[in-house]
Amino acid sequence: MSRLGLLPAIGCLLPMAALGAVATPGHAAAAASLRFAIPPQALSTALIAFGQQANVQVLTAGGVVDAVRSPGVSGDSTAAAALERLLQGTGLTYSFVDAGTVVVKPLPAGTQAAGHAKAPADVRQLAPVVAIGVVDAGGYLVDVGRGATRIDTDLLDLPASVSEVPHDLLDSQQARTVAEAVRNVAGVEYLDGSDALPVFLVRGFQVGNGMIDGLPNSIVSYGDFPPLIGIERVEVLKGPQAIIGDASVSNNFGGLINLVMKQPTALPVRRLDVSFGQYGDSQVGVDLGGPLGGSGHWTYRLVASGEYADRSRQGRHGQRDGYLAPSIGWRDGANKLVVSVEQIVRRQPIPDYAVMLDGSLSSITPPGLMIGNPDDRSLFRTTRLSYAFEHRFDSVWTFRSRGQYVRQDSSVREWNLFDFSPNGDASAMAERYRYSDAFYTLQNDVVGRFGSDAVRHVLVAGFDYSRAMSGAVDDIFGQLPQSSYNLFTSPPLPPVASVTGPGAGFPSHAPGDPWAIDHALFVQDQIALGGRWNALLALRRTTYEIIALNAAGNATTEHKSQWVPNAGLLYRLTPALSLYASATSGFQADTVLDKNGQPLLPTRSRQLEAGAKLMLFDQRAMLTVAAYRIMLNHSTDLSSPKPPYYGIPGPGQTNRGVELEFNGNPVPGLDLSAAYTDAMVRNHDGSLPTGTPRQHFNLWTSYRFQGGMLRGWGIAGGVLARSASRGQLSDGSAYFAIPGQARTDANVSYQATRWRVTLGVRNVFDRKLYDADFNEVFVPLHRGRSVLLSGSRDF
Repeated sequence: MSRLGLLPAIGCLLPMAALGAVATPGHAAAAASLRFAIPPQALSTALIAFGQQANVQVLTAGGVVDAVRSPGVSGDSTAAAALERLLQGTGLTYSFVDAGTVVVKPLPAGTQAAGHAKAPADVRQLAPVVAIGVVDAGGYLVDVGRGATRIDTDLLDLPASVSEVPHDLLDSQQARTVAEAVRNVAGVEYLDGSDALPVFLVRGFQVGNGMIDGLPNSIVSYGDFPPLIGIERVEVLKGPQAIIGDASVSNNFGGLINLVMKQPTALPVRRLDVSFGQYGDSQVGVDLGGPLGGSGHWTYRLVASGEYADRSRQGRHGQRDGYLAPSIGWRDGANKLVVSVEQIVRRQPIPDYAVMLDGSLSSITPPGLMIGNPDDRSLFRTTRLSYAFEHRFDSVWTFRSRGQYVRQDSSVREWNLFDFSPNGDASAMAERYRYSDAFYTLQNDVVGRFGSDAVRHVLVAGFDYSRAMSGAVDDIFGQLPQSSYNLFTSPPLPPVASVTGPGAGFPSHAPGDPWAIDHALFVQDQIALGGRWNALLALRRTTYEIIALNAAGNATTEHKSQWVPNAGLLYRLTPALSLYASATSGFQADTVLDKNGQPLLPTRSRQLEAGAKLMLFDQRAMLTVAAYRIMLNHSTDLSSPKPPYYGIPGPGQTNRGVELEFNGNPVPGLDLSAAYTDAMVRNHDGSLPTGTPRQHFNLWTSYRFQGGMLRGWGIAGGVLARSASRGQLSDGSAYFAIPGQARTDANVSYQATRWRVTLGVRNVFDRKLYDADFNEVFVPLHRGRSVLLSGSRDF
């Protein structure tokens, strides 16, 4: 614990009396009483005033509202009640979403709510209100996204496939990591990495580190993710996302993950989260926010958490996680500034795993047999400094600037076993690895909203800049004094440090690379044509520089620019149904050198997609259907079969599939999230793809009793299933079958006004579960049936 120096693991010391169910911070915010002073006036200006006084951003979808009058509102009221009054008699309704945004929409066709007139034919989007804060109506439906276009956009008007995972769904599932969050999204899966970092796949492609509030999470290495307590929601953007500017060590051909972090808020947030699991696992977190001083200009947010675990099922020990994220916000009538600091420290034991002794799952070692030493572990440290600034010149133009500086350090101590025999004989080598890097990124753009009733534009144009440095790498290997090792009969392996100390064999040191610079210009235009057509056009010109060492140790540099276009078209068949089609591009430079000592040609991809989005149950739920085809010119690089080794472009591949998602509240008290994927991967050289199940299915539903003696109680449950896949031995000599599987989770909860307690059982039927892809030297073992007790309290 002393190595972390960040947050003590104090979860086990908290009394259970502190637990309790509570609505999310957004619920508390929505219930807070605010002072409003909005006289009767045009609805357009009334909504702008409401956004300023409620500290939220107001968006409208639909047609002209200037001619619509609002009765106004004055006095103390909740934000929801005040908005209800403003919209009385207008034929419009509203829904609060996270990130300080409220969407005002026409009532569903044929609906005539009390006090509401018939909805106008269409309503145009108002100028955004500069705001810092969160108001969240809760539930599993989020119908506004930011990551795909860099601005808040109604998903029903967006010609792209975007999935939003809100905190209400994550709380219901007792999720604690980003990996657990993305299980709710069609076309997404994750694999357990041998270094304790998850590996994510979107539409069949391994993706990079994703984004943090639209900025790269990592550039030159695989970075860590913050815990869910610091995240407002998780966005998954489907298809190639080169237009967004994700700079990562892996590709973004299938999509990327964007984490929307919690922001300073003018509405008070006071929340304590606690959870207890098996093997001494305990976690405690606190989320604090509210105004600073009495001026109304300053706000803050402080999120902190710590996690401790005695041991894993196999007996590995030493888990110590800490997270600290303070932020301060300032705003006036035209400006908004948020400054944030984030520190993540995670000491994770190497995941429980088995090995295959003769290349098939029938030969794996027993689950209780530890491979390696109990002290095998990974340590990750991330420090992030960031800012976000906005200045609104007028109702048309807004300037925005975002930037960050990130420092990442990692180290791994583990035993690597290989060359297995059916009797348990193996070769064992200890490894001690250390690495660091640093980078900073800047995004500057202007946003313009202008046009007539017939043609309206939301234009975003700007400049991105990143500078990254790969630090020194130290990799030291050590071997056992004896010549042989048997998994079943030999003594336990010693700590890694005992055989990789001074004088250990096979040391490797790389001094790191100089700073590398990438920059890009981009322009994007969202065009609304009348009340039914929407087009999204984007163009990005990326300029990159590659510096690499050839076989002779001489530096080679490549400096090139690349145009990346994207386009999409959407037709609003009815107010609740949208049909769309899009063509998007992916691009990634390649640092591997060919036989001439030059970097391999960049990897390019192209996606064609068509889909539909349908609002159901009086706009309380959304059903999305998407069909896609992604074509890649060459995949993972290969190596020449004999010295001098050089890179060879890998075979191209084509991924295609169909995805369905449903999220929302069909009936009072019942929330439902479901996702289904049917996908295929074809390698252009005829080789068999690995880790690609044909079908994925996920269902999660929760029901909270609405009255009577059971009022406050809730039940929830779901299943995560996939079809069979195949793996490949590490030397590529043979394939092996990985069976399909299904995991079932369930829980029961009680929720009062300010607290909530949930008791959950994961893997209810104690199924033996496998990842969709692995090889013989690392077969990750998922937990069997386990129990988790979690709770939260507002104070």
